Parts: sequence; C-alpha cells; structure tokens
Amino acid sequence: MDDAYLEAVLDLVATIPPGRAMTYGTVAEVVAERFVAAGEPARGGPRQVGHVMARAGGDVPWWRVVNASGAPPARHLQRALAELRAEATPLVADGTRVALRRAIWFPDEPG
Repeated sequence: MDDAYLEAVLDLVATIPPGRAMTYGTVAEVVAERFVAAGEPARGGPRQVGHVMARAGGDVPWWRVVNASGAPPARHLQRALAELRAEATPLVADGTRVALRRAIWFPDEPG
C-alpha cells in the first residue's frame, strides 16, 4: 500500500462528522474517485481501507468507519460503540451497530 493511498483514506476519515458514519466500501469508493479525478488510476478497496485503519487510523475518528452491516471493528467493539453513543450516532434497536440508513455520510463533493 502506498503512502498516497494511506493519506487519502486518513484525510477522508478525518472529515466524517460526529454522529455520522461511512462504510469501508464507501470510503474506498470515494478515495478511488478522487484518484481518478486527479488523473491517476483508481486504487484500493474495502479491505485496503481496513488495513489503513488498522495500521494508521489511531489519530482519526476510526469508530466512524464500519462494515456494510454497520458493525464497528470487532477488536474494538465496546470502545467504538461508546464513542458512537457519545456522538449520538443513530444505532439499531439493540445498540450493536450503526443504523446506516440514518447515519451514512457522503462528502459533498468528490475532490
């Protein structure tokens, strides 16, 4: 994984507002669109976003990036849920996942 991709993922995650969330796949899609818009080949996917978050995501709001079902990272589930609750992020009825229909966030513009 190259540094430009790592920085692009972290920069995007840093912009997710409190109370909102993005999926690994959505982060990957937005980052890929940004590379293409800059005349570079698209790169990465949901797994690569996960690798970036595991490797270097400690300084960004990592708990706002969830899987396609809205579940936070299993290794940090309780801490992530506590952070999400503190930000009043909409959760499903049992409180174990983000209610993505209400919480999903997309950047206003791809560049």
